[in-house]
Amino acid sequence: MNGTTYPNFHALNVFDATPDRAADVLSVIRRSFGARPTLDPPSTAMTETIESVRAALEQAGGLLVERRGKPIGAMLYDASRPGLLGFRRVSVDPDHQDRGVASAMVGVAEDTAEERGLDGVWLDVREELPENVTFWARRRYFPVRRDGTTLEFGKPLWLARELPTADDAHDFGARLATLLRPGDVIVMSGGLGAGKTTLTQGIGDGLGVRGPVTSPTFVLARTHPNLGDGPPLVHVDAYRLGGALELDDLDLDTATEDSVTVVEWGEGMAEDLSDSWLEVRLERRAATVLDPLGAEAPERDDATDHDVRLVTVKPHGARWARVPLRSTLLEPDAITHSVQARGLGEAMA
Repeated sequence: MNGTTYPNFHALNVFDATPDRAADVLSVIRRSFGARPTLDPPSTAMTETIESVRAALEQAGGLLVERRGKPIGAMLYDASRPGLLGFRRVSVDPDHQDRGVASAMVGVAEDTAEERGLDGVWLDVREELPENVTFWARRRYFPVRRDGTTLEFGKPLWLARELPTADDAHDFGARLATLLRPGDVIVMSGGLGAGKTTLTQGIGDGLGVRGPVTSPTFVLARTHPNLGDGPPLVHVDAYRLGGALELDDLDLDTATEDSVTVVEWGEGMAEDLSDSWLEVRLERRAATVLDPLGAEAPERDDATDHDVRLVTVKPHGARWARVPLRSTLLEPDAITHSVQARGLGEAMA
C-alpha cells in the first residue's frame, strides 16, 4: 500500500492516495456520484478520467479509504487557494454509506490541512442534496458563498501554542488584534493568573485604544475608545456574574456591533452575543521543550518555566471561515510545535 496510512476508523484504512492509485480513486468516484440523483446542471464528476484524477493527485493529493482491501471512499484535494485546502469529489461507495467513511476522511483531511500549515478548509455542496448540506453543517462547516444552487462551505482550523512569558502573551494579543473588526466577540477563559488580562492588553494595544486596559472585575465592563479610526474595545469581566441572564443585564448587545468585545470568564455565557466568536482559552502548566519529533526534553530550572501558558484559539461561525488565523498567530517555525501543543490542549480539555 502506498502513501501514509492513518489509524483505523471502525476497521477502515484511510491513507494518502498516490497517483498510482488513480484507478481506484476513480472507481469510487463513479460508484458514488453514479448513485446520486440527476442534478441541473449535472455534476461533472462522471467526466473524470484516470488521467484527470492522476493529475489532481500529483498536484494536491487526496485520500483513499479501504475496508478489507476494497476501496470504498475517496477524496481529491484542491490547493488552488492560498492558505486553504479544498475537498473535491468526496465519495463513498453506496454499499458502505453507514460505516463512517466520510467522517473518517474529513477528520484525516482536516489534519492534513493543519500539518500543511493552512488556515482552513472548504468545499462546494449542492443545495439540492439536503443530506449532504446537513452532514457538513453538523461538522461545523459554514456556508460562506452561493453560486446558483451551489453552496461553498468553509471551516477555519483552530490552533494551540505556548506563550513562555507575559510579553509573549501580550504580543499574541497584539497580533490577534490585526484580524479583528467591529462586531467581533472573544470569549476568554482560564484560571486565575492564566494571563487573560495580559492578552487583552495586547489586543487593546494592537487596536490602538485608550488605556490602561486593566481587569474590570469590580465595574464588570469597561469601554476603551479607539485613539484612531478603529473600533473601541469593550472589556468585560464575567467572574462575578451568575450566568447568561446577568450578562444580558449589562446590555452589551447595543455595543457589540460597533466594538471588539472581550469577555473574560465568559465561557457558557457570552457565546450568544454573536453568531460568530473566538473561543480563547489560557492554561498554566509546567514548561516542556517540544522537539519536531514530539519528544519532551527535561524541564529546566530557569524562572521563565513557571510562566508558561498554553493558549488555544477556536473560531466559531462563518465570520472566521476565510480569516488567516493560524498563519497570522503562528510564526512559520512554530507550526510544527503548534500541532504538538494542540495535542496537549486536547488532552487538557
